[in-house]
Amino acid sequence: MTTLTIRNVEEDVVERLKARAKANGRSLEAEVRLVLKSSAQRLSGKEALELADRIAAMTPKGVKQTDSAILLREDRDR
Repeated sequence: MTTLTIRNVEEDVVERLKARAKANGRSLEAEVRLVLKSSAQRLSGKEALELADRIAAMTPKGVKQTDSAILLREDRDR
C-alpha cells in the first residue's frame, strides 16, 4: 500500500465526505479510499466506446436488434 497526501481540499468537500462516511458507518479515511477506488475502476469514455464496439461485434451480421426503449416499455407494462 502507498500513502497519499492531498492538500488544499475545499472545506465543503471534506464536510460532505465526513457526512457520507458517517452515513455509511465508515471513517473518513475509509470513505475516501472507497471513493478513490471506485473512481479509478470506472471506464473512461474511450474505454466504454471500445467495449460497446466489442460487444456489438459479437452480434451476428443481419440480426436485427430491438430498440432498448421498446424493451424497457414492455417491461414496465408487465
